[in-house]
Amino acid sequence: MGIFVSVRGFLQCDEPQLAEIGRIIQAAEGEYSYNGAWAFPQRHYNWVHYVFYGADIPASAVDPMLELLRTIARVPPTDEDNDRVTGLFLASHEVDGMAEWRIRGGGLRVRAAGDAYRYLDE
Repeated sequence: MGIFVSVRGFLQCDEPQLAEIGRIIQAAEGEYSYNGAWAFPQRHYNWVHYVFYGADIPASAVDPMLELLRTIARVPPTDEDNDRVTGLFLASHEVDGMAEWRIRGGGLRVRAAGDAYRYLDE
């Protein structure tokens, strides 16, 4: 059956960035078969837009997911505050444990997740 990774997380952005994120995800549809796990809320409240992801994916799909997130992280600022897309994902690998994927400052940082999130895998 293979090794799976539970990926769950979110992105936060402004409205023009949200549209660009949607285009990036849609363009990757043929390359990345787990894109259907993205959720774009139907209603927007206040000023920040959120995009959510949650799926158990094969370990072989992690690299394409990380590349997709790197592309999203590079979406440029669109307002006078120069706010970039930010986000946080937790990826629980059946063998290697949990990793934290942080989107910030135009890039993606991957590191081991702290013990505070361990309860999610119990």
